[in-house]
Amino acid sequence: MEYRKNKKAILATNFYNLETLTGILHAVKEVRAPVILQLSQSSIEYMGLLMAVEMARRKIKEYEVEGWLHLDHGNNLSLIKRCLDAGFDSVMIDASEKSFSENVEITSEVVGLAQKYGAHVEAELGYVAKLGQDQADNGFTQPEAAKKFVEMTGVHSLAVAIGSVHGFYVKSPNLRIDLLERIYQATTCSLVLHGGSGIPANMLQNAVLHGISKINLATEIKDTFMRTLRLQLGQSSEIDLRKVFPVAIDAVSKLIKDKLLLLG
Repeated sequence: MEYRKNKKAILATNFYNLETLTGILHAVKEVRAPVILQLSQSSIEYMGLLMAVEMARRKIKEYEVEGWLHLDHGNNLSLIKRCLDAGFDSVMIDASEKSFSENVEITSEVVGLAQKYGAHVEAELGYVAKLGQDQADNGFTQPEAAKKFVEMTGVHSLAVAIGSVHGFYVKSPNLRIDLLERIYQATTCSLVLHGGSGIPANMLQNAVLHGISKINLATEIKDTFMRTLRLQLGQSSEIDLRKVFPVAIDAVSKLIKDKLLLLG
């Protein structure tokens, strides 16, 4: 809520392995900024829940930075409970593709569960297109619906649909800042921008000035790591991954540093 009040935003970064985690936290330490480390269900399945949590916690302590662990796009109560049991600071329940009443019911249940752990809950209202889907204007979050949703669920943060999409942008993004401002005025919780990858710097800064308190970054992290790694492998016959990976780690670190400096 401090971020909402002061019109500031925290960067929330997904990590996928030790290398991306290291790149993120190296930048965070250099800039001296807080960060939210996010895990999706697929990343949890890839690394293993306890291994991923232990890596994040140990690295936060090692780098001596301020960081929190968050479940990104949890879509079932079983996964959310496992994450809460494992010590996540916050969880996201994504029931945005359900009806309004179903979204309210599911989100309210998660808020009640998370309260027992002292954890925060993020939900989504509206239609933030996922990879391969088109963003439709009629799926944008509406201020009155957002107000009602927040009041009925008691959710701590809300991901809003104002023109961003998950994954790569097929055409230049165009955030509805006017709509964001109305949502901000109608609600009391923190507002989240999903699909932060590929949005121009001035547009991100404008979104923060009009109410966004948390910006999610995932696609750019994966893309930066893999593009750098492919380039490195194409230029070398090196087989020692301990000599190849650091270049990609540094590229991720630079990306995160630039984003953190952008957000001040």
